[in-house]
Amino acid sequence: MVYEMQKKPELLLPAGSLDALETAFLYGADAVYAGLPSLSLRAHDGFSDETLLRGIETAHRAGKKIYLALNLFSRNEDAENFERFAERIGAFAPDGLIVSDPGVFVYMKKHLPTIPLHVSTQANVGSWMTAEFWKDLGASMCVLSRETPFSDICEIKRRCKGLKIEMFIHGAMCMSYSGRCLLSAYMAGRSANRGRCAHACRWEYNVYLEEKERPGELMPLYEDERGTYIMNSKDLCLMPKLDRILAAGIDCLKVEGRNKTPYYVAVTARAYRKAIDDWFENPQSWTPAPYMAELEALQNRGYTLGFFDGVTGPEQQNYDSTQSTASWRNAGVIRERTERGFVFTIYQKLCAGDVLTFLCPDAMKTLQVSLPYLTDAFTGRCVETISPGKAGQAVILSYDFFKESDAASLPVRTVARIPARENK
Repeated sequence: MVYEMQKKPELLLPAGSLDALETAFLYGADAVYAGLPSLSLRAHDGFSDETLLRGIETAHRAGKKIYLALNLFSRNEDAENFERFAERIGAFAPDGLIVSDPGVFVYMKKHLPTIPLHVSTQANVGSWMTAEFWKDLGASMCVLSRETPFSDICEIKRRCKGLKIEMFIHGAMCMSYSGRCLLSAYMAGRSANRGRCAHACRWEYNVYLEEKERPGELMPLYEDERGTYIMNSKDLCLMPKLDRILAAGIDCLKVEGRNKTPYYVAVTARAYRKAIDDWFENPQSWTPAPYMAELEALQNRGYTLGFFDGVTGPEQQNYDSTQSTASWRNAGVIRERTERGFVFTIYQKLCAGDVLTFLCPDAMKTLQVSLPYLTDAFTGRCVETISPGKAGQAVILSYDFFKESDAASLPVRTVARIPARENK
């Protein structure tokens, strides 16, 4: 097959915190998206004004971009917040605002005319006519809904000249249309449309049948071989289709997950960065297999192609469980270098004799390091086991554990994984 070589798409990663932002850039993201509490659909984003400004400065020093999400659906009482937000963010100079509400879009266009406006996936754009509407309103980028088939995405890209097209390629899927869900608010008093989703669709349910003429007589419907998690979607992963996406010239490829850990950000950024670069270097011999192996090692609910080929069937749902299918866990991250060794913040129980697998940021390779002993970074004492019970719990990894060249190749924020331990 002969490919018409396209411009590399922007690889866009989530940043729910400053740690995640810096990790995303270390592992190859071109841009990140973040939000401010109460003004985006992630009400618990770990940014203050101060850390957000630091994040924007970090991005721009590295020649990267940062977009801010303002994608809630507005109410009358939000108007004052928007005015304050415009005043605060105007001085920050982010590279774009992600908006879903038409009223908010027009307001920000008026008050922040120099900042590009992107249309959020929450706006449910799934046709070229709707994309054209937002383009005429002044949008520079349109994030298409996850429910849009790839054939429609290509048509939108072809028809809407001058409008950049962004699509999701990886992350959690919602059981409702583009996240417009009332279940969380009904079950837990936490609105998914205000950034506080309780993920009620992931819960296990007992289902009962009531015959109309026998009110109150509830007959339980027992689970079959598919279990009872009837609303639990698998996670989106379009790595198997990435070659077609790249050949189509889609402008921006987005990974979901502003509530996810820096480890998740590192694994997904690294896999998609290398996959994109390798396809552009040699598209004829490209295969998704080595990158899928890395993504399969990441905790997930099972992967699906979502709506890539159109309306899906039961294969998109994980009826059996909400538990991860991966056999690896996030072990921790290198926080700093000291004279004694790496300060390694832990997220799993470690034991003397364990083997950590570090994910090298600059290549699709790993580095395995055996831990002959453990040194508690808080007390300086050697211990046989240590668990992440305290905030910031860390160990000192002596440089003697590494080959000299290996230790030098691992920058601060390099993450590591460890095999999942069996529950006893």
